[in-house]
Amino acid sequence: MISGRALGVVAGLLLAVPAAAQRGPITGPTGLPPDVLSLACAPTLAYAEPVPAMRITGGQDSFVRRTFAPGDLVTIDAGARDSVSVGQRFFVRRPQVWRSEAITRATPAIIRTAGWIEIYAVDETMALATVAHACDTIDVGDYLEPFVVPEVPAAASDAPAAQRENYGRVMMGQDRRRSFGRGDYLTINRGSDHGVGPGTRFVLYRDNRVAENFLFELGEAVAMDVKPESSTLQVTISLDAIQEGDYVAMRR
Repeated sequence: MISGRALGVVAGLLLAVPAAAQRGPITGPTGLPPDVLSLACAPTLAYAEPVPAMRITGGQDSFVRRTFAPGDLVTIDAGARDSVSVGQRFFVRRPQVWRSEAITRATPAIIRTAGWIEIYAVDETMALATVAHACDTIDVGDYLEPFVVPEVPAAASDAPAAQRENYGRVMMGQDRRRSFGRGDYLTINRGSDHGVGPGTRFVLYRDNRVAENFLFELGEAVAMDVKPESSTLQVTISLDAIQEGDYVAMRR
């Protein structure tokens, strides 16, 4: 149930906006360099269901919408009592799973960054926000995390031999992709707990299951975002298509 005060806040904010076009102020270009913007939209891996504090709950239209684009106004289920204030920005994210499976270590999810929003007006228990940038559509039910401009790590300058005794695996990519080429982002099941850091270089391999033969080298990648048990890599060299399940080895 929306409070009378909340309705008054929304009505006051939108009074001067035509009913058929209730949109927030256009924020304009992000001002972020292409490589930073690309990394901000990159996928990450999750072994457990996210526990968000805030979600997208709807929009400001005369009809029911569940999908939003840049400039659209959206509502979130948090307000001043949750320390939300005008001008704050939040990433909008959603988990992507395969065939509605539960998110577990055996069946991890990809966390899709749908974009980010900027708070436009705040009531005690909810707020209005403008979709500032969209990597994908912003959907009702998507959850929020504080917006932080990512730092693009430089690839390590040295190129030692790949560490053959500590192979990781290629996991899914954006939108549950399972095949990758140069410039694409993919996730792996190795992170800081395994010695990975931002800028760590990797070699990617495939086991063609030919007896008494070497692994086939597919290309190289660099760690762009690192979590304790997983990392997001960007492919820098692709000699062939890289697929989910292929091996990765750190250069160290």
